[in-house]
Amino acid sequence: MYFGKGGALLKLDRTSMLYGTLLLTATGLVNQLLGFFYRILLSRLIGSEVMGLYQLIMPVYSVLLSVTAVGLTAAVSTLTSEYQALGNWRAAWQVLRRCLLLLLGLLALPTLGVVLFSDPISVYLLGDARTRLGLVILLPCILLTGVENLHKHAFYGAGMIRPPAFTELLEQLVRTCAVLGLLVLFLPQNPERTVGLIVTGMVICEVFSSCALTLLHRRWRRGMDGPPGAGEASGRLNHRIARIALPIAATSLLGNLMGSVCAILIPQKLVQGGMEVSASISAFGVMFGMTLPLLTLPTAFIAALGLVLVPKLAESTALKRRGEVHRRISKAMLGTSVLMLPAMAFLVVLGPTLGSALFKEPAVGDYLAPLSVGVALSCYQSVLSCALNGVGRQPTAARNALLCGAVELVIVFFTVGVPGVGLLGYVWAFLISSLLGVVLGMASLHRATGLRPQLFLWVTAPGLAALLAGLVINLLFAILQDRGLAALHAAVVCLVFGGVLYLAALHAQGVRVRELFRLRAGE
Repeated sequence: MYFGKGGALLKLDRTSMLYGTLLLTATGLVNQLLGFFYRILLSRLIGSEVMGLYQLIMPVYSVLLSVTAVGLTAAVSTLTSEYQALGNWRAAWQVLRRCLLLLLGLLALPTLGVVLFSDPISVYLLGDARTRLGLVILLPCILLTGVENLHKHAFYGAGMIRPPAFTELLEQLVRTCAVLGLLVLFLPQNPERTVGLIVTGMVICEVFSSCALTLLHRRWRRGMDGPPGAGEASGRLNHRIARIALPIAATSLLGNLMGSVCAILIPQKLVQGGMEVSASISAFGVMFGMTLPLLTLPTAFIAALGLVLVPKLAESTALKRRGEVHRRISKAMLGTSVLMLPAMAFLVVLGPTLGSALFKEPAVGDYLAPLSVGVALSCYQSVLSCALNGVGRQPTAARNALLCGAVELVIVFFTVGVPGVGLLGYVWAFLISSLLGVVLGMASLHRATGLRPQLFLWVTAPGLAALLAGLVINLLFAILQDRGLAALHAAVVCLVFGGVLYLAALHAQGVRVRELFRLRAGE
């Protein structure tokens, strides 16, 4: 429920987009926090080198999911929604069954290839033979994740948000208990077996979530009085699934391939630049397993913003309300600045202390300042991409993302292996590719909608307020520590004081945060 105009208490429709968005946003935020604390405990148990080995096998996970499941999940969600609207539930269930069979078929060949060539893949592609065991155990995890996601998107397409939302929340808890429990029971082990234990915990988690969603879906189906509708012809069904799945899968695959190659290249290039193998894996683990997760923790809000923005822009575009499109994009960009810029300022000042306290790893604070700029730019890039999707420019958004990924890969290839540069090369690659994404996204939006950037409102005003807050809490933090206050207690004081100062600075520049995030009818 929520309060409508005049203060009247209104009941929120559980089938509405607003209800689904709020529920997914809330569970997403809780999942983000649970995942962050899981990563903290994991890093303390296994250390930076094993964390790096674990991060090395995750690109394989992303690529195989792109090949097998990503396009199929989009097809299930889209076609289920369409057939439901037409009252043809039999066809909706046909879509799910067909996509499950396609998932098995698509995964068969890659699975055989990974099993037969796990040694050369781990040694020559991933660059470390100790990833082999985790790589092999990862295969059932990919299958189970695909089954889970297909059922989850069948629920989404049917407008049923609660089953997948709460299952996802339980999934995070099961993953945390399974992985950490296995490590506590069986450590110490060599690095390869430790990675295998982590992936085994992931498999246990996916067994739970895939079985839970499958059973919930079957229970829901049994509760209906037979599948109404005439169904769909097999050939036409295959054609419709392929038409949706193939372009999305191809775009996702290209993007994940570039991201995976970039991630795999970094440790190898560090060794090429003169670093020891174990040191390169440790540095990679700290950067991608600790520093970046710390900086990206606040970005859960951006995912929530995207959930709201895309359907609203699609609605305004369909009604040909260009002014409304401009207003909504402007509010989204301002909201991104208001949320992300102070978060980045806070993490730049207090991140090294938090990183050392949470991860027990002093190197977490390295490169925080430039990476925070890159994270802020990537948030703008994400919002602009959502805006392009909302106004019907999906191919443009995909092209921009692939171009930025290619630029990042090229910079990493030519800089990280240079002696004396190392991970700084990746930092510059991240910054430049994110900035390029913002420029391309804004230019594409201007061509599509005629929107011009409002730099003072979107960036300058919240940026100046965040800079003031950052400078003040930097000074206050030093003073509090000199007076003997514990670092974490001083960080909490700085967070509260800096937040109040930031809001006051925004108000002084005419930015009304209360109006920006107010829930109104029709917004």
